[in-house]
Amino acid sequence: MSDPRVAGVGLTHFGKRPERTGREMFADAGLAALDDAGIDPDDVEALFYGNFMGELAEHQGHQAPLMAEAVGLDVPATRYESACASSGAALRDAVLRVRNGEADVVLVGGSERMTNIGTAAATDALSIAADDLYEIRAGITFPGAYALMARAYFEEFGGSREDLAEIAVKNHEHALPNEYAQMQQEITTEDALDAPTIADPLGLYDSCPITDGATAAVVTSEEYAEEHGLDAQVAITGTGQGGDKMALHDRQYLSRTPATEDAATEAYADAGIEAADVEFLEVHDCFTIAEVLALEGLGCYEPGDAIGAAGRGETTRHGDLPVNLSGGLKAKGHPVGATGVAQLISITKLLEGRHPRSDAVSDASTAVAHNAGGTVASATVHVLEEVGR
Repeated sequence: MSDPRVAGVGLTHFGKRPERTGREMFADAGLAALDDAGIDPDDVEALFYGNFMGELAEHQGHQAPLMAEAVGLDVPATRYESACASSGAALRDAVLRVRNGEADVVLVGGSERMTNIGTAAATDALSIAADDLYEIRAGITFPGAYALMARAYFEEFGGSREDLAEIAVKNHEHALPNEYAQMQQEITTEDALDAPTIADPLGLYDSCPITDGATAAVVTSEEYAEEHGLDAQVAITGTGQGGDKMALHDRQYLSRTPATEDAATEAYADAGIEAADVEFLEVHDCFTIAEVLALEGLGCYEPGDAIGAAGRGETTRHGDLPVNLSGGLKAKGHPVGATGVAQLISITKLLEGRHPRSDAVSDASTAVAHNAGGTVASATVHVLEEVGR
């Protein structure tokens, strides 16, 4: 059993593209990934595709065969829906399929068209990732749900809006040279604190934007990469998945994310590493408090310690543990079904030295991608390593 390789990646610019359909965006991303890999498209054996709200935003279900057709592939195609972790789940199955020897070449990715229906309708569509019977009918939205988690965290461990603002400032600064990012906009702590409140204690800059976009990656077996002389120096050495109760009121904790903890434990064991071996991360920061919960769930910080990490400079590009060098969901953008593979793409480019923030991790060889669904009722974690070091 060998570790699958990332042979090629492709993505669209993240942002407001209401005139572009999901199939158009995924065609661009998929064809770019195939071109980047330099393989014969006829060698692709399957498409694993993430999408969350296609029925609501485009009146289009059963999207996977449509996306295969858009890329010019005649292969079995499967859609994965795990809310914001949809393409993370697709990636996990792609890794297992290749590792098990059932395929040598798989295209994995996702897309989401969101801005065409407007902010109110997109917010309503996103809310179906919560429990309809007990949460949605009571009026909960995701800003409201994460605000409850932030309040619970502050009550148990301490922390402040200023601590969250430092995370927003960091991720916006990281995104400045990222040509694919939705928000290449520098902000200050004062900008974040003075912004309108969305759901107390979260303000406008604590929230990720609504985003259109698509991503794709070619995952191959190590043997295929060697046989075809591919320049595929990034291996996916660990994969894990975790879950939790859907509704917040049924959970033991609001200030911890057991789904992330379980996914990380599995992925680290799979890769044969420990949390201390991780040198940089792309984590699911749909809200600033989510980055804090992710870093603690991933074992990079003890509970209660990650809240001040950005303010102390530890998770900035100059720190010991850079987090979200792409800008994260917060500034790069969050086309829901495409985000998990977007994290894979960012890490691959950072390790290969072809990302504008690669200088921050020029000596690194081990990184982690963390993708979460809903209020982290589902989560995937993948370990990526540059091989040959």
